Amino acid sequence: MRKLVSIGVPALLLSTSAFSQTAFVDDRSAPDAVIRSLYNAIDREEFARAYSYFANPPADSVEAYADGFADAETSELLLGAAAEEGAAGSVYYRQPLVLRSVAEDGTETVYAGCYTLQAPNPANFAEGYTPMAIEDGDLQETEVEFGPEALPQDCAGEELPPTDAALLEAERVFAASFAERCGGGATEGVGAEELEPQSFEIGYRYMHETSDDPLRTARLFQFFCNGGAYNISQVYLMSDGEGPVEPVSFAVPELDIRYENDDLEGAVDEMTQLGMITRVELVNSSYDPDTQAIVSSEKWRGVGDASASGRWIFRYGAFSLVSYEVDATYDGEINPEQIIGYGEAP
Repeated sequence: MRKLVSIGVPALLLSTSAFSQTAFVDDRSAPDAVIRSLYNAIDREEFARAYSYFANPPADSVEAYADGFADAETSELLLGAAAEEGAAGSVYYRQPLVLRSVAEDGTETVYAGCYTLQAPNPANFAEGYTPMAIEDGDLQETEVEFGPEALPQDCAGEELPPTDAALLEAERVFAASFAERCGGGATEGVGAEELEPQSFEIGYRYMHETSDDPLRTARLFQFFCNGGAYNISQVYLMSDGEGPVEPVSFAVPELDIRYENDDLEGAVDEMTQLGMITRVELVNSSYDPDTQAIVSSEKWRGVGDASASGRWIFRYGAFSLVSYEVDATYDGEINPEQIIGYGEAP
């Protein structure tokens, strides 16, 4: 693999196969957006577009640039926190990263290094504005195992901001586990904060521990998954502070709902709980640090007169379902029926 080919890195740690699930992306508003767009172009084999993200050509021609990917089967990239510096009407970003490249023959190589992006001040252009672009970079093969520990501590002698290794690992797990499931649907009307990963620390003790024992600290990560007309969904990952970051599964009741005359607009004839199942994707959900609970509210149609809502509270190192309500009547009124109600955690 050509050294400069590996400049392209997404805002999250993703394999190139993950980008095949996304639509066309061309965003040059921020360093991570430029890199995300670059790899989107590479995945779509739009190498002329990928080539355009470089201020200094990474190869003699687009064809030569494309040839640099001929032997690459898959790759994973991990970004640390970028350093920012203003100079002469521009802002420069130094981006540390780690690249894991897998060739067609299965050979794996890990590279680490830093790359520089330049963002000219738009106010300096009366016409012919030049957007942010990749200036240069340097990746070197490393013996350090792929992960946050392999990230450079400085770029060209410049100290880098601290990196949240747990968040980076959560992003890696999210990309590996949910690339095909998440990333679809509409995002219009979804706030920027909702699209970005959210991170929370949760203090807890196990059931057998007492108040004299020190609090343990778990990390909970919320990721946007999909968007629709009146519902958006999220997935959650968590580390208990000792084990790895893993997806969180949520218990929900399995229901058999029968309507009079088999008409959804009619009255509910019978609603039976058949058992319990688990889900990794919650709808219109959020985490409340004050109550250490996740709540969700899924609309079955836009007016919200039919829905399902749940509440999962964190206790003894895991999320437990404590309440679940279902409004199965499409009658124009909000009248949920409680299916599960265990009360609050001790």
